Amino acid sequence: MKVLVVGPGGREHAIVRALLRDSSVTQVHAAPGNAGIAGDVTCHAVDASDGAAVTELAQRESYDLVVVGPEAPLAAGVSDALRAAGIPVFGPSRDAAQLEASKAFAKDVMAAAGVPTAQAVHAADAETAAAALDRFGAPYVVKDDGLAAGKGVVVTSDRDAALAHAQACFSAGGTVVIEEFLDGPEVSLFVLSDGQNLVPLSPAQDFKRIFDNDEGPNTGGMGAYTPLDWLQGYTETGDDGVTRDFTGIVMDQVARPTVEEMARRGTPFIGVLYCGLAVTSRGVRVVEFNVRFGDPETQAVLERLETPLGQLLLDAATGELGAGRQLAWRDGYAVDVVLAAQNYPDAPRKGDVITGVEEAEALAGVAVLHAGTSTNDDGALVTAGGRVLAVVGTGGTLAEAVERAYAGVEKISWDGAQHRSDIAAKALAGHISVSSPERQA
Repeated sequence: MKVLVVGPGGREHAIVRALLRDSSVTQVHAAPGNAGIAGDVTCHAVDASDGAAVTELAQRESYDLVVVGPEAPLAAGVSDALRAAGIPVFGPSRDAAQLEASKAFAKDVMAAAGVPTAQAVHAADAETAAAALDRFGAPYVVKDDGLAAGKGVVVTSDRDAALAHAQACFSAGGTVVIEEFLDGPEVSLFVLSDGQNLVPLSPAQDFKRIFDNDEGPNTGGMGAYTPLDWLQGYTETGDDGVTRDFTGIVMDQVARPTVEEMARRGTPFIGVLYCGLAVTSRGVRVVEFNVRFGDPETQAVLERLETPLGQLLLDAATGELGAGRQLAWRDGYAVDVVLAAQNYPDAPRKGDVITGVEEAEALAGVAVLHAGTSTNDDGALVTAGGRVLAVVGTGGTLAEAVERAYAGVEKISWDGAQHRSDIAAKALAGHISVSSPERQA
């Protein structure tokens, strides 16, 4: 099959690399891609959010499948334009993409579906926001209701800072969702959906803050790892008397009810539902939904996937996932560390020359996936975004995967490059633990 991957980032590079490992995939193209993706496949200079342009390209090149990577094209209805032209597309419709594009919409769906999540208030003015902050107390959680590339969330114990973030959103013409703070570690689980049938991938954990020890402002994500050994043994017995593991709990309590509610509303969800979860003392709670593969978790998760990705995504796009689909995974662990530009996440500097990528990729168990890269007039690789590269390490143990990822990081440099040095450190040190929730009477 011939596949087009729509998007410019690290998630798309990971998808491209995984598709190239699928023997049933004869060609992969990208639009618009980036410098790293262009080194692997043919790229087309098309605006990813322009549904008409993407559809024209897909018709001209006769793709068998289009995979829409980022949230902005999905919210803009690119999938709708492709489907209207009869082209198989992996990615939800504009209406279904509201699960990510509007936090308030997602809360409404979860309430209707009985999905466990944080209590929340949708606020459109300072008075409502202030009352909600006082209701839930510190730490305060304030989320921009719309798309914000993963950076529209403020979690702080400073009430003034929380209210200031809300006011900034109001001043920009938006609204906010203010939530109760959820205790416990966070987990990301991707669930593929063909509108009815569901297939979970491997749980992962990402790191949102820019600095070590989870300090500094939120980013789009500075690294991730999978699988999560500390989730082993986490179980819950349902009302049906069946004891489920973590993934089973999420499928039963979160993913399936959500997809069923979307179908009931006449907006079937076709694509990948990103379940951002907190493993709290009261059980699993939804922090957020995304409607696409998460970045940087995708870079780690797809590195371990043995099941051919192209056929899997085509089956989801065409309603052929089937019930009880099982995926095959490589043994061991995958860890990725994001290298970001100077001044990220505020005003990242662009145009700095990058060196050492080839040396990093020459190391055993190391892959380098491009996000914000391009080439300058001299043909040199340069920074072109906030998150520039993700260095992925794989190994038989988590410690080996971490060591390999950071060995790759050490080979790469540019002026002002920054990265976290503690990806998966708490897991390695045994500092993350969860207890199965007691069954409620």
